[in-house]
Amino acid sequence: MNLSILDQSPISKGGTASHALHQTIDLAQYAEQLGYYRYWVAEHHNTNGLAGTSPDILIGQIAAHTSTIRVGSGGVLLPQYSPLKVAESFRTLEVFYPGRIDLGLGRSPGGGKKTRLALTDGVEKPLSSFSRQVKELHYYLYDDVPKGHDYYGVRARPETSLQPPTWILGLSDRGAKHAAVNGTGFTFGHFIDPTHGEKAIQTYRERFKATYPFLSPQVNACIFVVCAETEQEAEELALSQDMWLLQVEKGIDTRVPSTEEVKAYPFTENEREKIKQNRKRCVIGTPEQVYEQLSELRHTYEINEFLVITNIYDQEKKKHSYRLLAEVFGLKADVKKDNQTK
Repeated sequence: MNLSILDQSPISKGGTASHALHQTIDLAQYAEQLGYYRYWVAEHHNTNGLAGTSPDILIGQIAAHTSTIRVGSGGVLLPQYSPLKVAESFRTLEVFYPGRIDLGLGRSPGGGKKTRLALTDGVEKPLSSFSRQVKELHYYLYDDVPKGHDYYGVRARPETSLQPPTWILGLSDRGAKHAAVNGTGFTFGHFIDPTHGEKAIQTYRERFKATYPFLSPQVNACIFVVCAETEQEAEELALSQDMWLLQVEKGIDTRVPSTEEVKAYPFTENEREKIKQNRKRCVIGTPEQVYEQLSELRHTYEINEFLVITNIYDQEKKKHSYRLLAEVFGLKADVKKDNQTK
């Protein structure tokens, strides 16, 4: 099974956006050494705790500091942009790093109404246009704008011999259908809402139409994972992620708190219940426990790849979690022991 990483470039309290972005580069290099297959970065706007606002620029930096791992977006928020501009940005990345670039796409508005309008320069762009935009993006990527189209004769540059495969991130039948009819890969966001996973993936497979990127359905799923030598340690590390998720959902602060801060926080009964519900989006435990739970979910979804996301406070402990996961799944590692095992 392939293991990959989705990185939102989270900012821990006391840190800075610059620090978080450099930690993303550091983690990507480490992930490559551990044998992870892909490293995707997210896109978020107008938030104080997530530094990844420009996935295309960050992808270029990561690819420049690595040599074999696939690098991509999870995902570019296409409704806010021109399909031509996205095609040209990723063609440019493909020129520099051929065969290593993935173009993941999201339908999310990217923030509140004011933020979205700022991204579109005041133009009201309906989210319902997403599937049409994906189709046009493929026209540009594959030099196939049909006659009669408003932009027939427009070609995306630079010319490339390969094009980045496209993926659509989704949580339900709607996202699955967008991916299926456009022939893209489908990434199920278990880490956001696992409720409709089986049904969405089934819908995608049943409705898949081979067009540009893939001749057959390609599915992976993204999930929160925290792994440590003991269950107690894993649970303690996960406290910062638990609190972070609560803060994100309340819209109050998206920086990752320290374990000490979380331990001192007086949770209400409603907050404790919400944490319990959020744990359904996560796998937390020892390497053996994580292996068992991911293997079970792998068979439920009938997939061969997970994108792992670990939003905990300490960078070195985060790296150690990824290392333990790589070891228990038998990834081919070429790295010295990390700081947690020295």
